[in-house]
Amino acid sequence: MTLHILIVDDEPQIRNILRTIMEKHEGWVVCGEAADGIEAIEKAAELKPDLVLLDISMPNLDGLSALPQIREHNPAAAVLILTLHESLDMARLSSLAGASGYIAKSLAATELVPEIEKVEAALALDRE
Repeated sequence: MTLHILIVDDEPQIRNILRTIMEKHEGWVVCGEAADGIEAIEKAAELKPDLVLLDISMPNLDGLSALPQIREHNPAAAVLILTLHESLDMARLSSLAGASGYIAKSLAATELVPEIEKVEAALALDRE
């Protein structure tokens, strides 16, 4: 199974780093990128990714506000929040909004790939 990933972050450098990480993993394909919540909603509806890596703090529309609309347009997609905010309250709000997980960017080097692998396994089970 190929995992199609949409990367959403307002920082081009972060998107490039994430793309590099994703493309090193066999079976993972970055199908698109977005720089804000509005663009994320549009791209999620258009591209129908399996996974959206979503930042919270972005211009125009933040990730938490975009998340329900992303889920509405693509309910089968998993959404992982990847953010600078290391907050239990933000993690709880993300979960309530429909996120599959919450990772602080400071921990991404060690936690991102294993978390995506968990999501990938769950998606594979859902498709059986």
